[in-house]
Amino acid sequence: RERERERERHDPSAMSATMKTMRVRSPQRQAPKASAARVQAGKANTRTPQFGGRAQGPSAGNNSSSSPRGAAASAPCASSVVSEAAASCAKLDQGSAKDLLGGAKAFIFDCDGVIWRGDKLIEGIPETIQGLRDAGKKLIFVTNNSTKSREGYLKKFLSLGLEISAEEIYSSSYAAAAYLKANNFPTDGSKKVYVIGEVGIMEELELAGIPHFGGPEDASAKITLGKGVKMPHDEDVSAVIVGFDREINYYKIQYATLCIRENENCEFIATNRDAVTHLTDAQEWAGNGSMVGAIAGSAAREPTTVGKPSTFMLDDIADQFKIDKSEICMVGDRLDTDIMFGQNGGLKTMLVLSGVTREETLLSEENQIHPDLYTSKLADLLPALNEINGSA
Repeated sequence: RERERERERHDPSAMSATMKTMRVRSPQRQAPKASAARVQAGKANTRTPQFGGRAQGPSAGNNSSSSPRGAAASAPCASSVVSEAAASCAKLDQGSAKDLLGGAKAFIFDCDGVIWRGDKLIEGIPETIQGLRDAGKKLIFVTNNSTKSREGYLKKFLSLGLEISAEEIYSSSYAAAAYLKANNFPTDGSKKVYVIGEVGIMEELELAGIPHFGGPEDASAKITLGKGVKMPHDEDVSAVIVGFDREINYYKIQYATLCIRENENCEFIATNRDAVTHLTDAQEWAGNGSMVGAIAGSAAREPTTVGKPSTFMLDDIADQFKIDKSEICMVGDRLDTDIMFGQNGGLKTMLVLSGVTREETLLSEENQIHPDLYTSKLADLLPALNEINGSA
């Protein structure tokens, strides 16, 4: 080993196989790829549902790693500080904004970090939304937050002064119900859904006519342990949905685990696996990924994820709104959900820096996910919109 070190000091190309392996396996260098793999875990686990439907899970659709868009996304991004490769990420300017608006007939927006932060609108949002409507664009507002139903989110939009219809909103709570409906989950009471989550999931399942229980009603449930204690569970539970739950507890974790592990062909569905969320505009808070991770760990199974970046949500949106994917632009603030969601479906993508992602993160050599365009906030489209609408 000493002879190898001496040789490497004089000839770097003579680095030993052991040291090369150690460098390749460096956690710091490999972290972005591990993160991307974790985001895709829900897709890899898709299987044909056992309650009578067609296979329509998040693994359907384009794989960004095998497409030209995916290949471009794996290239280094431009940065005068951290990288010299300039082709992958373009900062929005008047010309690229006009090109984008000329080619996109529809825009899908993430909500947290794009439209609002916490309970406050981001600067210029009302004017931008109106400008896009004036330009004839179709708008869809997508959120991975499952705590509200579409009607619940409509109330938030209206409270912030935004004129949006419920049909323009697509939440991960709605996606969970839509996934079960698409796969013919029975509504006759023969099968049930156990919910870890809040009222949004419960309301969407109710509207879909799908029998369900759990959620807020188990907020105060406890387990009293003692010698020989065995926790009972409903053997008719054929799906467990895990969404963001501020009242998650050990009872819920154990109940969900028993259903997934012991009930034959029980589906494990995650609304999303976001690491953090914006409960307030003061800081980031632990997201649904922490709750899904708890169940995945105890049940020893990965879930089917129906929210971003899975392609189920996008396929359902395109079908409902009758939009060709090549004419859609996805706008979001997260690389590993919003931008990957767009790239998985072959959409144009634009990252805004008004939410989670910072410019230094986007432009770092470690980042493996690159949007077509990026800008500071959605309202940066206004100058181009004003020019287009003024000449229309």
